[in-house]
Amino acid sequence: MALAADAVPREGGQTPAAGSAAMSAPAMGTSRPAVADGALGRKRGPGALAAAYLVLYNVVMTAGWLVIAVGLVRAYLARGSYHGLYYSIEKPLKFFQTGALLEVRGIVPSSVVLTGFQVMSRVFLTWAVTHSVREVQSEDSVLLFVVAWTITEIIRYSFYTFSLLNHLPYLIKWARYTFFIVLYPMGVTGELLTIYAALPYVQKTGLYSITLPNKYNFSFDYHTFLILTMASYIPLFPQLYFHMLRQRKKVLGHVEVYSKVE
Repeated sequence: MALAADAVPREGGQTPAAGSAAMSAPAMGTSRPAVADGALGRKRGPGALAAAYLVLYNVVMTAGWLVIAVGLVRAYLARGSYHGLYYSIEKPLKFFQTGALLEVRGIVPSSVVLTGFQVMSRVFLTWAVTHSVREVQSEDSVLLFVVAWTITEIIRYSFYTFSLLNHLPYLIKWARYTFFIVLYPMGVTGELLTIYAALPYVQKTGLYSITLPNKYNFSFDYHTFLILTMASYIPLFPQLYFHMLRQRKKVLGHVEVYSKVE
């Protein structure tokens, strides 16, 4: 589920380190719990060189997804139609989405397991479905998840960049914990419809399938695998979506209550 791991965003307002439990920090960064000196030593952020590298990576990724967003808008204005816009951003989409594989190594301040799940599912959809089954590239469902990914990633990498610089604007923080309410279902819908559209072509061509007999005595049906992938969204989507809503309440809930009191 390509948008799934983004369901567990880390809190900003402090220099994030890979694998750190940043959500345990106060949401507005107005106070810090007292901890032992030893604990502070264990939770230090990245060094100056590592921090500079992380900032550079997130700035580049933010810029890359902005390029994709601009490409979509320019293509739409030039054509006057949203049909087939995928072709105008195909190369940068593949490049920057594949570049996100670096995050599996803990290059951004999120859970490595969840980040790996998110990144691998997106790379899978980019290459093993959309790239491999060219017939689906003109489907409107592809544009649906591409738009959702693009907006999500611009916000996410901006969030990480400003968090690393210890200067996180509230607007970006609010967007990080709010836009998913629409973007997550939108992206998931696009992903499912795209996989569904690919099924007849995969079944007809036997794409990536291995049939018996063969010297390894092993068979694999890619068509069935895609169906099982779609079925996995049923238990995962509600759990992750409601978890995201709980995370939003933790981070932004008290701010909204305070505003009402004022």
